[in-house]
Amino acid sequence: MSVQDSPPSGRLAALKQAWRAVPRAALGNLIAKLLIVSLGLAITVLVARQGPRVQGAFALFVAVESALLTLFSGLGLWLARQMSRQAAHPVGAPAGAPARALPMLRGVLRAAVGLGGVASLVLVGLSWWATTTPYSQLWLLALAAPFLLLVPTSTGLWLGEGRMWPINVAQVAAPAAVLLGLAGAWWIQGDSQRSAPMVVLVLTAWVTGKSLVAVVTAFHALRDADRRDARVAEALSASRLVDYWQPQPRWWSDAGFVATIGLTNVISLLNYRASLFLVERFHGLATAGTYSVSVTVAELLWLLSSSVTVSAYARIGHPDVRVASAMTVQAVRINVLATLLAAPVLLAGAWWALPRVMGEAYAASLMPLAALLPGVAAYAAASSLSAFYTNHLGRPQLSGGIAGLSLAVSFGLGLVLVPRLGALGAGLASSLGYIVAIMVAYGVFLRHAGLPVRALWTPSLTRGGEA
Repeated sequence: MSVQDSPPSGRLAALKQAWRAVPRAALGNLIAKLLIVSLGLAITVLVARQGPRVQGAFALFVAVESALLTLFSGLGLWLARQMSRQAAHPVGAPAGAPARALPMLRGVLRAAVGLGGVASLVLVGLSWWATTTPYSQLWLLALAAPFLLLVPTSTGLWLGEGRMWPINVAQVAAPAAVLLGLAGAWWIQGDSQRSAPMVVLVLTAWVTGKSLVAVVTAFHALRDADRRDARVAEALSASRLVDYWQPQPRWWSDAGFVATIGLTNVISLLNYRASLFLVERFHGLATAGTYSVSVTVAELLWLLSSSVTVSAYARIGHPDVRVASAMTVQAVRINVLATLLAAPVLLAGAWWALPRVMGEAYAASLMPLAALLPGVAAYAAASSLSAFYTNHLGRPQLSGGIAGLSLAVSFGLGLVLVPRLGALGAGLASSLGYIVAIMVAYGVFLRHAGLPVRALWTPSLTRGGEA
């Protein structure tokens, strides 16, 4: 019997079962995401009310920073994969004995600082060469680059163990610090005459707040790793395996894996942000500013999906394909259902709020938002599918291929539609790119999981993998 033929009570029971299967940690992570988004929206409103040009410069600057973070994100995800695979085996037998966490963490943090230093030199060169905002202000990002990479690297320790609380704190603290920095800078300079242009003030507060949080997070992770190794050593001692530790994994031995993740994530970021640069190229900074608000609001749909994926990341990485695929399917069901229900509500709220809160200039962001929402809702499953490719299969290039397909479709269509339709054309192109790519992503997942298509909506076909 197909899903269309199933009685309503059966479909309702399936949805209830999928909801119960979501990890409890997802709720805490969702609350943290709501706090992050609230703080982020507060920053966006403050910046946007200074005018679309300031908002456009800020959005492009943040996109460049995101590219830096994602390029080297493989270090943290390599650490997360090591930790999640250790967590799948109990301590007490040689086959399940762990490696030490502290040396692994120290190694990836040193690499993060070193790579950040190299990135700083590149950013200084770009800033020196550029003549337009915000690219001429990239020297600010260069000062912070060695520190900014510490957060996504450090949190790999907790992500692999499925510990959401320290990840949530680090992620909430960053925008909170930025807001405090903005408030402090504006109070010091006064309301009447400011000594620095508004965009420079905003960007300085952004990089300073995030850098301070990054350093604190790194120190906390190092202390946590040391305590974790002490606990494991005590467990090994109780099991009479005092000297038995796995050979220490080194991230550079998996340099190809780390580099592939970084390139994959950069492609994914371009998939989300390439249209913004197209709009700026053809229609200027002010239009890019209003379109960036459309993108920011549309991506609110991914709040729940990213929370579910982060909370389930360790279990999706389980070595047993039945366990990993069952958790992935359950996460996908919740993600897609939640975004489809939330999309019209989000559009209605934005239609009323954006012009009133940010200014009438941002009424121009509403039609691009409407064009973006169908694709963004469909693409909500991508985070869980990507976690399966990366953490279970160890093949992040699959995620890169999916994101690359989406980027190729949206960018190709954007080159045609953006010059003619502006921001609306960018929204349409991105939405179609998301839809095409997610259909391919489902097929890739089902083939590697050994599941039929109907497993996506039939709980009984994946129930055997639940542990």
